[in-house]
Amino acid sequence: MKKLLCILSLLLLMVPQVTYGNAPNKPISWGFKKAVNEQQPDAGAEYEKTLEKYGAFYKGDPNSKTLYLTFDNGYEAGYTGKVLDVLKKEKVPATFFVTGHYLESQPELSKRMVDEGHIIGNHSWHHPNMTQISDERIREELQKVKDKTKEITSQKNMSYLRPPRGVFSEHTMQIAKEEGYTHVFWSLAFVDWNTNAQRGWQYSYDNIMRQIHPGCILLLHTVSKDNADALEKVIIDLKKKGYKFKSLDEFPQKKKGLSHLIPSFWRK
Repeated sequence: MKKLLCILSLLLLMVPQVTYGNAPNKPISWGFKKAVNEQQPDAGAEYEKTLEKYGAFYKGDPNSKTLYLTFDNGYEAGYTGKVLDVLKKEKVPATFFVTGHYLESQPELSKRMVDEGHIIGNHSWHHPNMTQISDERIREELQKVKDKTKEITSQKNMSYLRPPRGVFSEHTMQIAKEEGYTHVFWSLAFVDWNTNAQRGWQYSYDNIMRQIHPGCILLLHTVSKDNADALEKVIIDLKKKGYKFKSLDEFPQKKKGLSHLIPSFWRK
């Protein structure tokens, strides 16, 4: 029996990559060469072509000192309240990509995000590898987050998606696009999500300032105490360097018609 299972496993590995329609389901893990000296990072021609094909993006105008702050929220570790306090004080908009677990366990924080002018984006319900589940399951993962967000907050629409684990394929992008989503990747990130390896606010601050660049889409995790402690100084010092923080709804690729949805105090 064991020998038979081994043979079957080997045969499965030899099966050609399955494609759905015109879009291949070959898994892609998001990655890029990090920015230095305030010069934008480079994801490479193949990544750029794929993102452009599906209307996705990971960085903005290289000639504009504009920043887009985003957070991934899989679960709560006690620091999101402090993050929201800083954002409110500094009048900085952000997008929080949440999971089903976060919405169910933190309805008040989720509601506060929207009430204070931020956007909730889709990070899937169960945080699966989207390339390993069915089309029906993909749609269900996205719809449940959208429905729950609508139920507990005043946000009725959802148009931004960040793929769980940074893993995607052309096929998963195609499904998401059909569901009305734009994939939002990032051009700045570091190991901030490990709650057992927090190193102090300076670690977070230095990583952000080292990689910052015009048009940057920052990915931070709210489970990080380092991030929560560093955020106010990061924002203040970046403003001093001439940077401005804007909502994803103001991203260059978005239609100008969406501007009326953005709170007036974010536009200043």
